Amino acid sequence: MTKLISADSHVAVSLDAIRERVPRSLHEAFDDAIAAQAKIDEDLRGGRKLSLDDWDMDAFRDPGYREPVARLAAMDRDGVEAEVLYCEVSAFRAFGLVKGDWKPISRAFTDHLVDFASHDPGRLAVSYQVPVIDIPYAVEEVERLAALGARSVHLPNFPSEIGLPDYHDPVYDPLWGVLQETGISISHHLGDRHWLYDIWRRDPTPQLAIFTSMPALALSEVVAWWILTGTLERFPGLKIVFVEPSLYWVPGFLAQLDRKADVYDLPGVKLKPSEYFRRNMALTFMDDEVGLQLRHMIGIDNILWSTDFPHPATTWPNSQAVVARQFAEVPDQERDLICSGNAARIYGLG
Repeated sequence: MTKLISADSHVAVSLDAIRERVPRSLHEAFDDAIAAQAKIDEDLRGGRKLSLDDWDMDAFRDPGYREPVARLAAMDRDGVEAEVLYCEVSAFRAFGLVKGDWKPISRAFTDHLVDFASHDPGRLAVSYQVPVIDIPYAVEEVERLAALGARSVHLPNFPSEIGLPDYHDPVYDPLWGVLQETGISISHHLGDRHWLYDIWRRDPTPQLAIFTSMPALALSEVVAWWILTGTLERFPGLKIVFVEPSLYWVPGFLAQLDRKADVYDLPGVKLKPSEYFRRNMALTFMDDEVGLQLRHMIGIDNILWSTDFPHPATTWPNSQAVVARQFAEVPDQERDLICSGNAARIYGLG
C-alpha cells in the first residue's frame, strides 16, 4: 500500500456543541450572529439551494464525519495514515457579526476542534480558523495554538469581503511574523467569492455545474495577491497551502505572472513569481490526472494529495485504488512525495 496523508478532509461541527461552550451571557449574541450570517448566505444564493439528492452520501453518513474515534476507523478503512481537517462552518465570517465580545465564542469554536484532534494528534491535524478582525488577538491565538501543537491556521481568502484590508497591508505583519516564527502554515481553502453567486443564481444546470467550476479559479486572485504585493519577499518563511483548487490551471497562471513581472512595476518583488510560489506555496488535489501530467511545471514539492472526505468528490473509501490509477505512470519517489512526504514536511505528520 502507498502511504497516504490527506491534506484536505472535513469534520462536521454542531453549532449546538459550540454554543454549550459559550458563556451563557453570550448565547443570544451567538444565536443572532449565526442567524445574521445565514441571512447573508441566503441573500447571496437568491433562495436557490443546491440539492445533494443525486450524490453518493455514504461518506456523509459515516460516523467518522462527526466523531473522532469513528474517524480514525474510517481512515483505517481507506488506508489513510493522517489527515489535515477543515471544519464545515466558516466561523471567521460570523465573528464580526457578534454584538458584544466575540472572543469567547472564537475560543469555544477553536477548543471544540482542539478536543477532536486530541484523540490522536499524530493522525488528526486541524487547520484552525483564526479571526483576523483583531490582529493582537490573532497573534495570541497562534501562540496558544502553537503551544498545543497546531500545524495550520485557516484564514479567509478574501478579507475585503468582510470589510478588512487585503493581506499586503502592514496591519497583518505581526500575524505573519508569528506564523513565520512558529512554522505554522496558512491555509486558503476553496470558497465561494461573493460575486460568483451571480452565477449561482443564473446557472441553469440542476447541480450548479457552471457555478461549481468557478471557485478553484478564483483562488488565483489570492495566489497573485500574496506574490505580486511583495509580501512573501518580506516574510520569506511563510508556508501557504491552497486547499482543493486542483492542479491543471496552475502552470499557465504562474507563467502569466512571470511574464507580468518582466513588464510591470512590482515594488518589493525581487524573484520571479513562480519562484515565490515554489518556495512558499503548495496545492491540494483529489483526482486530477491532467494536473499530475503537469507536476514538474508546478513543482513536485508543491503538490499535496487529499481525500476531501466526506464531500461528493471524495476518494473515500477507495483512496488506495484511486491513487494506484492516477500514479500508474508516476515514479514511486514522486508519488510518495505527493501522497505523503510533502504533507509530512509541511505539517509535521507521519
